[in-house]
Amino acid sequence: MTPAELSRTVLHAVRRAVEDGVLHAPVPESVSVERPRPGGCGDYATNVALRLAGPARQQPRAIAEELRRRIAHSPGIARIEITGPGFLNFTLDAGVQQALVRQVLEQGLTYGHGDWAVGLSVRFQPADELRARIWAETVLELLRTQGADSAQGADVTHGDPEALHVVPAPAQDLALRLGPDAARWGLLSAAAHDRPQTGPDLLVQHERNPLFRVRYAHSRTKALTRNAEELGFDSHPQQHVDAPALTTAIGDYPAVLASAARLRAPDRLARHLECTADAFLAFQHTVLPLGDEIDEIDEIDDEKPMAAHRSRLALAEAAGTVLAGGLSLLGISAPDYL
Repeated sequence: MTPAELSRTVLHAVRRAVEDGVLHAPVPESVSVERPRPGGCGDYATNVALRLAGPARQQPRAIAEELRRRIAHSPGIARIEITGPGFLNFTLDAGVQQALVRQVLEQGLTYGHGDWAVGLSVRFQPADELRARIWAETVLELLRTQGADSAQGADVTHGDPEALHVVPAPAQDLALRLGPDAARWGLLSAAAHDRPQTGPDLLVQHERNPLFRVRYAHSRTKALTRNAEELGFDSHPQQHVDAPALTTAIGDYPAVLASAARLRAPDRLARHLECTADAFLAFQHTVLPLGDEIDEIDEIDDEKPMAAHRSRLALAEAAGTVLAGGLSLLGISAPDYL
């Protein structure tokens, strides 16, 4: 169970409790799950019971108990505990992270693609303005990942073409001035109602430039694979890796793709790629063995001392897959060397 799936599981339990008349409160649009704070336990926690207590006029622990009862036997959850005033703490079944990494590596660039839009035909009104045209092209790509039959300006059997409303780009020569990758990032990474980024900062090779961070992070995943080959090992998700932020970012990617397509908001994908890159860059230094560890690996034939490194490398490669897939959908290249 990924964090996104856990969030949906809790939200479904809330909705059922409201429908059954046990909980008298508005159903929230989403439920946030995160790593437990001090005093918590398990893999993830949520404060949804505390959020619902006021509108429902019930004690948060009573709401937490009701939700725990409804979620207790959900696949992928080993244990649910209630801590503090009403936090729900979840311990996932062993092997959840490894299964996620295997899924990403097996599916490659199609990881995250869904089917909620199968049977949906979509077209947009033709646009001459640069940002509106790029926005429409990208949204269509996102919709295709969800199974939609989508084509810009194509005839469909029913419905009028959608109009996309975006703040226009101040100039039409961005690709010439910035190059296609930086131009597309500048046009797509800001929300539709915000002014796009068009300045020279998009070309700066520095961590303050989000586009550079995302592409650099992808190139680092490739470098780790090359370096591991030189050390004589490859990736395999054998063990759980303590990297909650990166695991969450990888697990949330399918939900982000679906949301970006449904809301016609490629900026959501761009922001998620930033989060994934930041989580990976904070994790990358743990992947390869260093110093005495390398000597130990050379001396021991048993595979077990390598399990941790192989598992970390697999997680890094899964992050690289998400970054490459997301950049591709934005129409931006993901170089192996940067």
